[in-house]
Amino acid sequence: MAVILGEWDQRPIAISVKRNCLTISIDGPVDADVFSYDMAGRMWTAYLDQISYRRGLDGKMIAKWRLEGQQRDRRWLPQAEALEIEEQARQQIRGLFEAITSEQATLNTPLPQNATPLFDRVIAFDRERSIRDSGQYFEIYKPVGILPPDQYMAVVLQATEGCSFNACTFCDFYRDRRFRIKSEAEFREHVEAVKDFLGEGMSLRRTIFLGDANSLVVPTKRLITLFDVVGDTLDVEALGGIYAFLDGFSGEKKTTDDYAELYKRGLTRVYIGMESGSDRLLEFLNKPGRTDQAVQAVRAMKSAGVAVGIIVLLGAGGHEYSKDHINETARAINAMKLDLDDIVYFSELLISEGMQYAQDAFAANLHPMTHEDRLEQQRAIEKRLKFSRGGGTPHISRYDIREFVY
Repeated sequence: MAVILGEWDQRPIAISVKRNCLTISIDGPVDADVFSYDMAGRMWTAYLDQISYRRGLDGKMIAKWRLEGQQRDRRWLPQAEALEIEEQARQQIRGLFEAITSEQATLNTPLPQNATPLFDRVIAFDRERSIRDSGQYFEIYKPVGILPPDQYMAVVLQATEGCSFNACTFCDFYRDRRFRIKSEAEFREHVEAVKDFLGEGMSLRRTIFLGDANSLVVPTKRLITLFDVVGDTLDVEALGGIYAFLDGFSGEKKTTDDYAELYKRGLTRVYIGMESGSDRLLEFLNKPGRTDQAVQAVRAMKSAGVAVGIIVLLGAGGHEYSKDHINETARAINAMKLDLDDIVYFSELLISEGMQYAQDAFAANLHPMTHEDRLEQQRAIEKRLKFSRGGGTPHISRYDIREFVY
């Protein structure tokens, strides 16, 4: 990594040229504008006027900022506004680069050789190029419904489309499509298209995520073929392995030996939307299977060397289910024997108009939990968790689906 410091128009600048991205800071530490781009010239993040922006590969952009009291707010930008933010950033980068080449900006050291083509790609990524790029994304992908937070920078490969169950009352991510498994030939074409689309920007991607919602439900023999397609096309080890979702209640259909075969081919972590350890609450949510099935699936994965990410839904079932939700969720997680390679995510229930959960909760006369109630529920679950000293403690984190961008 090379970091070049300098001054432009009486403002300090910092140019960071990494192996995977270009980051530029203009102005002082308090009022700095900061821009990051992948190696293909796509904007990745920006910080302007104390608002942070994150652009997805689909061209959508989320803005986030801090309110008084350090509360965080967010909104998704209309396409025209998102394109304007990109253009505003591009013009600043172009002005800076012209000042550097005309020696109107001073640098403490010359730009490294690989910086010039990077600046050229960023400057060439104008409004029309951005629109074409996001259009190409939609030719390759069905909408990516959701990813775990640590997978937002993955190379997503849609081996399946949709969700094999698709009837949980609190989830509407995949209602617009039927579940299907791609053939080997179709998936190979998809992987090649993703590789070509990302281009030089592949260097910014940290892992491979096998989508969609429940891809590991695919029968093992067929799944191995799909994993081999990935290995034929991409450097799985260099990209950090393969990650995927599985509803833990389908997972019991695979054995430790099955997971061991997938582990050999790069399977690194499986994310399980357990939601709750309470069978009574799972039934209310129309979640398939029961908690013991999820525990058995996790044990099979762990025995094969595969790490897990357990997702718990906060606020589900309201106050009426809360005590059972807390006690049984802690019991189930403790039974999984998690260690420092694993993750436990707590995600707040978000209810939208027309969602089946909202209708069921109203019919059952449930009393919803506030944000603070849900935080207290998380603390109560965490207080009951027990991990071995030898295995270590898994990473525990919040999971806000409103901030998902890919």
